[in-house]
Amino acid sequence: MTQMMTAPPRGTAACEGDGAAVRAGGAAQALVGSAQAAGELGLTRGEFARAVQLGIVRAGPPAAAGGAARFARTEIERVRAAATGPPDALRRQVETVAGAQAAAEVLGVGPSRFTRLARCGHLTPIGYRINRYRAVVWLYLAAELREFAEREPGMLRGTASAEDRELLSAKGDLRPRTWRGRHVGLLLRRTADPWARAAVLACPLPEDELREAVPDPAERIVLAALAPPPPYGHPQVPAAAAVAEGLLRAGPPDEVHWYRTRLESALTGARRQSKSTGERGPT
Repeated sequence: MTQMMTAPPRGTAACEGDGAAVRAGGAAQALVGSAQAAGELGLTRGEFARAVQLGIVRAGPPAAAGGAARFARTEIERVRAAATGPPDALRRQVETVAGAQAAAEVLGVGPSRFTRLARCGHLTPIGYRINRYRAVVWLYLAAELREFAEREPGMLRGTASAEDRELLSAKGDLRPRTWRGRHVGLLLRRTADPWARAAVLACPLPEDELREAVPDPAERIVLAALAPPPPYGHPQVPAAAAVAEGLLRAGPPDEVHWYRTRLESALTGARRQSKSTGERGPT
């Protein structure tokens, strides 16, 4: 199974110019917008967004609160230098395939077997699309599928395990849950700020659970202000967006409990920071 953060139980905007700069180590570094950074790395906008999501490319500070992310030229140079191997090595790291048919072809199995492996949590989506029929189309990293095929050849043939058969007979599907765990884990890796981390952990909770976990309205305002934007590719059309919103919220009670307990722990640290430093968040 694809590795994520300590997981729940199984079950860009317009390009900005080069004139901006940020100081690092006492020296000013030029910053560029995402479109220019993607072009310099030879990636499409979608590929670049995936590289940022995966932590391959680290964003610098935005021009203003809530503004588009910018990227230091030193970071672009670092990524370019790290992409050893064939010329398309970086692109291969972020290559995705959409849907069971395309993903099954990468694994060398039939679509039904691939769907079973994914539904049972052995393969974790990296993203999603909502098609015109309002159905969820899951996206997978092609590199991870190839790695899985090499690592687990036995799972590409033969019968399903008893645990998998039980989950399938109950019409279970772990794809939304495993995707949420991965998405939250990747967001947490991109920030060390206690309040921002709490905001990430608050996002998957249903509204009633969030109100119980965070009874202080002032704290909920802070968490809402720091909430990460929807994932790249999140639909704008209301009907499709409503389907996608359901993917962002934890469902099973044990999953909800998992996020709630970690949110409460994160808030303890965030409140402690506010009291000691007077920085972000209510005291």
